Amino acid sequence: MKYLLANSCLLFLVLLLCFPVWAQLGVRVLAPATAQPEVPKDPLGRSAPRGTVLGFLTAARDGEDELASQYLNTRLRGHDAAVLAHQLFTVLDRRLPPTLNQLSDKPEGSLSNPLKPDQELVGTINGENRDVDIFVERVDRGKSGFLWLFSSKTLDAIPDLYDQVNVVSVDNVLPQFLVTTRLGGIALFEWLAVFVGIPLLYFLTILLSRLISSLVSLLSRRLYRKRDLANSDFFPVPVRLLLLAFFIHWITSKVGLPLLARQFWSSTATVITIAASVWLLILFARWAEEHARRRLRSRNHTGAISMLLLARWVFDLLVVFAGLLVTLHYFRVNATAALAGLGVGGIAVALAAQKTLENVIGGVSLIFDQAVRVGDVLKVGDTQGTVAEIGLRSTRIRTLDRTVVSVPNGQIANMSLEDLSTRDKFWFHPILALRYGTTTPQMCTVLEGIRSLLEESRHLQPDSVRVRFLRFGPASLDIEVFAYVLARDWNQFLEIQEGLLLSILQCIESSEVQFAFPLQTILAASSTSNDVAGRPLFNVPTGKQTH
Repeated sequence: MKYLLANSCLLFLVLLLCFPVWAQLGVRVLAPATAQPEVPKDPLGRSAPRGTVLGFLTAARDGEDELASQYLNTRLRGHDAAVLAHQLFTVLDRRLPPTLNQLSDKPEGSLSNPLKPDQELVGTINGENRDVDIFVERVDRGKSGFLWLFSSKTLDAIPDLYDQVNVVSVDNVLPQFLVTTRLGGIALFEWLAVFVGIPLLYFLTILLSRLISSLVSLLSRRLYRKRDLANSDFFPVPVRLLLLAFFIHWITSKVGLPLLARQFWSSTATVITIAASVWLLILFARWAEEHARRRLRSRNHTGAISMLLLARWVFDLLVVFAGLLVTLHYFRVNATAALAGLGVGGIAVALAAQKTLENVIGGVSLIFDQAVRVGDVLKVGDTQGTVAEIGLRSTRIRTLDRTVVSVPNGQIANMSLEDLSTRDKFWFHPILALRYGTTTPQMCTVLEGIRSLLEESRHLQPDSVRVRFLRFGPASLDIEVFAYVLARDWNQFLEIQEGLLLSILQCIESSEVQFAFPLQTILAASSTSNDVAGRPLFNVPTGKQTH
């Protein structure tokens, strides 16, 4: 039930998109609102090519042949002009291609032919002997100003074309009440075609998709011997819409519909095709994103996943915007002003979102440079923790206290990063402080014992081991131990370091040598003798209790 409801909503949306097309074709067009003040306003809408053609078709369709003759540049008058208008309407209604939306609505025309700026091509009709171009031409009618009328050359070829018209009209096939009954100036059968024909054709595509899906699933079970293969839709929704547009084109080419009806169905099929193409490109982008996401995760490039989301978002916007531009171009709508306004609005948004853009660009640079990755132990300023997520605006770091710190990517891009996870080896560098009183043989024994211990360890880099008597400290004899530990991570390093320190402690204890305690100076203050106050009385090792 939910599936049928979603498809019904989709079809209703398509029908709503097509209603402006219907209204544009079914209503007599008046003079353009943008006409110059000095140009007289023609009440019949003959100030532009589109107004002339649509006005003529509307008048002739309503049976007003005398009114329709006012759109002809002919010397005939009265009954003869009305007959010619009827013949012209019959020829156009049966043979003219549905390209009315390409006509110009400007008083000067489209100026597509610089050699004949006062002529506008309406379309070409295929005749038995030759093809006839249908023109409207701009004629000076004195006080009425310049009017666009069907050219006299075109009218000369109309009687021959009228004799060749033999297409059976759908009006002669359908019941008379479906043709004569009109709602809002539109025949009842056209309403039925929209609200019954389009849904019926769409549900036929659904049945076709399920039939093919069942056959493919059955064939797959036979070939692969698997019973758990589920039936899936063979045609996604955009493909069904493309099939619907194809069916509309095919049916209108086989049925003798009136010109305005063919124009409506042609525009409807075009709008459906554009919408389905945009939808299909968006689906392809989603499938490509999912495929790329799986590959990036398998290669541990998790930071680039955020870039995929941004790229898909930008691609979807561009595809939808391109679809709108194509639709506007199809209906001869000038989108220059909209593009100019979009450019100015884009600049304003960019100025208002400087910090956001800075962070986004910083995130892009972090992802492309691969400076950090999810799971790395990172130190950024005073913050240290594990990178939990790399977004387009900020990077989230989970600290040792298990809190999450969000650092803007713009700051990270300008700071020094210390990635603790990228270490290939760990530095083992304890300083051993032996007490004064250690003899030279004891010191040599300790040095040789520690050196042998480290050289035999398989966890250390052999050429990095160094054990040296470093210096005479203030309270101890210092021995430097230097080596690099080969470990996978910090936890393994701590484990190896613990074992090395215990072995070093055992070596020192076996040599009967003790560690030195740091000395602490205690000052005693006297209230009776100033020369004694502040003088050190004695030194004791740190850690001893003094009473």
